[in-house]
Amino acid sequence: MVKQLRAARTRQALVLAAAEIFAADGYVLSSLPAISRRAGVSAGALHFHFPNKEALAIEVESAARRSVEQLVADRRPSAASALHLLVTVTREVLGAVAVDVVVRAGFRLSVDPSRKNAMGFGCWWRAWVCEELLRAQSAGELAEGVSPDRAAAVIVAATVGLEVLGADDRDRIPPRHVEQFWSLVLPQLAARGDQFAGVVLSDSCSDPWSRTKTAPTGRSSV
Repeated sequence: MVKQLRAARTRQALVLAAAEIFAADGYVLSSLPAISRRAGVSAGALHFHFPNKEALAIEVESAARRSVEQLVADRRPSAASALHLLVTVTREVLGAVAVDVVVRAGFRLSVDPSRKNAMGFGCWWRAWVCEELLRAQSAGELAEGVSPDRAAAVIVAATVGLEVLGADDRDRIPPRHVEQFWSLVLPQLAARGDQFAGVVLSDSCSDPWSRTKTAPTGRSSV
């Protein structure tokens, strides 16, 4: 039992250290020796858990996905509709990017051109956005002629793009940018504009991510 607990802690430390380095330096420039040093474990211990850098990257993406899946599960019961959930989750995911290194690394790894992982976090994120838009369409929430697949492409491009812009400076994705995006997009998506009264926050509400910022970063990931 003690050995199992120690192994779990070592694995957790390695995933967190890898996320920090992947988020800061990108996949290509990251190295296993740097990750093992950051985690405070030996090279042998690292290779016991992860045979190579790609295995670590896949685990970081999986941890980011679990974090966002938990966020979705937490917000779904209080969401008034599929579109409402989509707005809330995209808003809070970008809030998590600013404060949770595992989610941040998951996004960065998912768009890294040096990796060919077709089953990564980014693919899951796009599939989830499209699924919620299909639910919204089935419920009559989408405006006539709106394609869930095309709308998903726009929303994913915006969320990933904002993350990339903020990769080196977390202040470059302030909450108002997310609100401005939804203020522009929702009128084109929603069948009725009045169904979203109060969903997109006004300028007087300066920080829609306050709940995300107070959440412990350990929830994510590992």
